[in-house]
Amino acid sequence: MIHMTLKETQSKILSIIKQHQTIIIHRHQRPDPDAIGSQMGLAAILKASFPDKQIYAVGKQYPGFDWLGTTDTIEDTVYEHALVIVVDTANQPRVDDDRYTKGDAMIKIDHHPNDDQFGDVMWVAPEASSTSELVFDFYTAFKDQLTCPDEAARLLYAGIVGDTGRFMYPATSPHTMQVAGQLMTFGFSASDVNQKEDEISIPLARLSAFVYDQLTILPSGAAYIKLSDEVLEPFKLGDESTSSVVPLPGRLKEVTAWAIFVESKDHTFRIRLRSKGPAINELAKRHGGGGHALASGALAHDDDEIKQVVKELDTLLLEQGE
Repeated sequence: MIHMTLKETQSKILSIIKQHQTIIIHRHQRPDPDAIGSQMGLAAILKASFPDKQIYAVGKQYPGFDWLGTTDTIEDTVYEHALVIVVDTANQPRVDDDRYTKGDAMIKIDHHPNDDQFGDVMWVAPEASSTSELVFDFYTAFKDQLTCPDEAARLLYAGIVGDTGRFMYPATSPHTMQVAGQLMTFGFSASDVNQKEDEISIPLARLSAFVYDQLTILPSGAAYIKLSDEVLEPFKLGDESTSSVVPLPGRLKEVTAWAIFVESKDHTFRIRLRSKGPAINELAKRHGGGGHALASGALAHDDDEIKQVVKELDTLLLEQGE
């Protein structure tokens, strides 16, 4: 693979975009504000910059994210001769809508570690706070050729706010704050976005109380909770994601790193791993996952693997404390 500088990579991406009449943008399954913000924000920039092109954003629509826009429903034939751009997705099994391989060309734009290298051109920057930050950097690099409408700025700002935990996470750099400041000069209300991202429904509020009440905290500072279907059923969450409860253990001063196990339809458990300091992504890799040093995901196939993950997390923190 030919190594390209950042400017060369960005220029190559713009060149490929210009070559295609149809562009289809994908993001990851079970999206968060950054996945949707970067996807919809990029779509809005490309629509404003190239009004003659057909631009689509695809993936499952979640009612809780309607305020960030709605995805497009397209036929398989639309992929013929199309450019596919996959944003904010570290590995291919997580891409929402498996038709992403059916285009003529593929671009990957992401801020997760590049453990699964796919696409004809990859722009992966793990040091960035979010993929939304990268999309705005792309616009900034070619301001003479691209247009960023107010709605795109709102979407990208929402993505950055979401992935930085309202600018509290370590990935928030001076550049992140500069980008956020520039986005705030556009015609949208940043405070409205902030408030929207801080809102939770009554079912999620009740689940949050349950998490705090039932969270197990070990002497090492490791914490965990298992959210099985049986546990979640009384909360009547519907299509709402449990993602809003993932940061909660980190607010407790006694907690250093934590794991939240959420049951999937196939009765395996998605693992959300978070840390205030010790790197947990290698632990995630041992259980079919990966991600950032302080924020990763993995998979537990049964209760025995859940116990193993908890043991490994506990050992990791005990070793760090020696």
